[in-house]
Amino acid sequence: MTTFIIALLAVPLAGFLVCLAVPAKNERLISEVVQLTTFMQLVSSLAFVFLWIMSDNAVVTFNSAALFKSGHYEYSLNFLFDKITSVFLVTGTILTFLVTTYSRRYLHREQGYKRYFYTLLLFYVGYNTSILSGNFETLFIGWEILGITSFLLISFYRDRYLPVKNAVKVFSIYRLADVGVLLAVWASHHLWSSYMSFEKLSDYNLIDKQLHAHHQVGIVISILIILAASAKSAQLPFSSWLPRAMEGPTPSTAIFYGALSVHAGVYLLLRTYPFWQHQWEIRVMVGVIGILTSIVTTGIARVQSSVKSQIAYASISQIGLIFMEVSAGFQSLALLHFAGNAFLRATQLLVSPSAVSQLIALHERPKTRAIPGLERLVSDRVRTGLYVLCLKEWGLDFFMYRFLWNPFKRLGEKLRFLTARRTALFFAVLYLLGIFFCLNTALVPPPLMAWLPVAFSFTGLMMTVRSFTERKNVWRSWVLIIMNHLWVVLAISFNDTVPMVHIVLYLSGVIVGGLVGYWCLYRLRKSERYIGLGQFHGHIQRHGGIGITFLLASLGLAGFPITPTFVGEDLVFSHIHPNQILLALLVSLGCILNGIALIRIYARVFLGPNMRSQYELTYRSS
Repeated sequence: MTTFIIALLAVPLAGFLVCLAVPAKNERLISEVVQLTTFMQLVSSLAFVFLWIMSDNAVVTFNSAALFKSGHYEYSLNFLFDKITSVFLVTGTILTFLVTTYSRRYLHREQGYKRYFYTLLLFYVGYNTSILSGNFETLFIGWEILGITSFLLISFYRDRYLPVKNAVKVFSIYRLADVGVLLAVWASHHLWSSYMSFEKLSDYNLIDKQLHAHHQVGIVISILIILAASAKSAQLPFSSWLPRAMEGPTPSTAIFYGALSVHAGVYLLLRTYPFWQHQWEIRVMVGVIGILTSIVTTGIARVQSSVKSQIAYASISQIGLIFMEVSAGFQSLALLHFAGNAFLRATQLLVSPSAVSQLIALHERPKTRAIPGLERLVSDRVRTGLYVLCLKEWGLDFFMYRFLWNPFKRLGEKLRFLTARRTALFFAVLYLLGIFFCLNTALVPPPLMAWLPVAFSFTGLMMTVRSFTERKNVWRSWVLIIMNHLWVVLAISFNDTVPMVHIVLYLSGVIVGGLVGYWCLYRLRKSERYIGLGQFHGHIQRHGGIGITFLLASLGLAGFPITPTFVGEDLVFSHIHPNQILLALLVSLGCILNGIALIRIYARVFLGPNMRSQYELTYRSS
């Protein structure tokens, strides 16, 4: 059985690597490689599920060797296969095979034909890693891959303004979900004093004993799980990002935001259900979020003028009902509902271009229908008010900007006094002073010692906020992100004796990614007159190699699973004590803004309409 699990992970990864090696002009070979990969995955998945059913549905686990081990810390990959995984696996393999078959002709002669298919295979690698994960660490790898592939596929038409802008917006919400999982991992490590697998979460006696002794910690972990699940599945108040994600090609929106990726939050709730099923406050919270989302998005879907937006909000509404089913304990019904909703929305999105074209060709207008019975119970004024609210999407975009991003932007505006020279001087003096105190802790009074990590992490967060709001100097924004990582290392160094290997592991990816990214900007500046952050420049159209290298450098600097920094981030949180909630919050906020600022730099410099374009731009979507 473990051989099948390895194959389910290896087949799409091998297809992705082969696809990278195929010349971009050879469309036929690219599509054949991708279709063969998905077909092999479909056959192996169905065979594995059949054998698993014949073996009495026993839970299959597979523990790989530790990726990194130092003292009490261990980062290992853990895989689990049970009823939940089987439903998500079969649904995912069938839909991926159908979508790749559909895409072969749909994207014929598109400039990014190869880029689309290898990104789709990379997404499939992340999806399989997520649903087969046996612990939070493995799940986090899959979630990071889902986030970056979402950004790449939404911005597939990278010479246009709206796809790139909406891709950055969606990635920012995904970043919230990623950090919610990261904080849940940190809190669970301190709750269990070890690394928990999802299999152990099914042990009622173990869970009950720990939650009785640490009830508040259990509530915090559950809330973080709900935050991650809600952001990933577009539940309130994060629902507005899903229609914006429809800027990508129709096949990718079908498999991402109609079928698989949008249900990742449902998977997280189902997988962690044994942990929070006896916390009635959490079950009520999940149910309330689900029912409110279903009611609000049903009304929004009915007033949309775009067929993709209608399908998006209808899908969100159904996912809200699935949240309610999970909170009520109806896991089998939730799994059936997931599969039905995934197949239905994928089919609707795939046929939507043909349906719209047919209606236009026949010159048909939708017939006016009588007002349904429930709507007759309210007055015309109330009905009109609800219509306007739904037309404005209940101000969900305004809510996110007003209470989430605008405070950071206002704070960044107040930090404009940090010029390049002042920043370098301030960093050098204060950082050297911090290193001196770290090496001579006996000179620091105990009350001050407790607050120094918070002060240094706050300083690093201010560097990130300044980078997040930078509008002119791209080099300054890049260097400020690197500085934030250095401040985080200094902050955790005051907690306990941090082994040098941990610091080297964390900073290796940061330094390499930082130097490579700076070199890319330098090379670009030699041939382009201006590369600021005030607008989208679209330089990837003329500098494709530099753009890809800069993207890889940005991912390495953000802790994506291609550099040791990914494991280093988990190491950093392992050195934060359970009573240092403020320190964990500051470091996690830095992680959120770091990732968004890096993707923002890449999008502003390399994506969007080229600066030399003379065509008018579309600045708003439906």
